[in-house]
Amino acid sequence: MIEDVRALKRRYPTAETFRFGDSAASSAALLALVRSGKKVATCGALRDFQAGEPMPVIGRRDIALNWDDTPALVIETVALVRCRFDAVTEAMARAEGEDESLEGWRAGHGAYFARNGGFSPDMQIVWERFRLVEDLGREAGFPNTRLSGP
Repeated sequence: MIEDVRALKRRYPTAETFRFGDSAASSAALLALVRSGKKVATCGALRDFQAGEPMPVIGRRDIALNWDDTPALVIETVALVRCRFDAVTEAMARAEGEDESLEGWRAGHGAYFARNGGFSPDMQIVWERFRLVEDLGREAGFPNTRLSGP
């Protein structure tokens, strides 16, 4: 049986919900990277958090949604870095699992931020390292697997 967000919020009462990416295709690709273990970090523009998007909190478990708002994964934030976009290191970029180089990360993320509110190399971002807690198996081929307790 597929769990809904309300049931998950009972198990993870402090959880916020969010979606990776800015389209159905990017969301699915990023969720697959998390499931594979290649993606263990993400980032967002500080302006979005200041505008009301829930800020990640170290130790909090959050629910990543599929593009259709059904639950996909539960992650736990393990580290946060606030920095300028142009201060992201190679290690930070590679932890996001989307690109093979810092240059590739900068190109892809610069385009993402440009599409979603504007981009500047000196813009402030919030970079988050996380661990996968639970794969809710919403996509074909992914069993509903609980990796650790709440």
